Amino acid sequence: MTDDNTPPAPQRYEDTVTAGPGGAMTDEVGVITGDLTVATRALPDGRASILVQYTGAEEWYTLTGGPVALPPGGPAALHADVLDRIRQGQEAKAP
Repeated sequence: MTDDNTPPAPQRYEDTVTAGPGGAMTDEVGVITGDLTVATRALPDGRASILVQYTGAEEWYTLTGGPVALPPGGPAALHADVLDRIRQGQEAKAP
């Protein structure tokens, strides 16, 4: 049961990150590197989509391996994991 004054947990997270050596792997264009924006969004089926773009660009790309099942920590935990993976680089993919 939730308190009516408690705002709902966000279902979308977006942050910028600098990709580590080897960048992040996308379905559409392969590896992207440099400063990236990452968006993690909960889907109604219990999974989440993970999109990446060059920071400031208009085009979004699917991080390879997504969509993925939401972990017990929800979209916030998944988003944090994805950011860490991209910081490490090595053709980072969805968990």
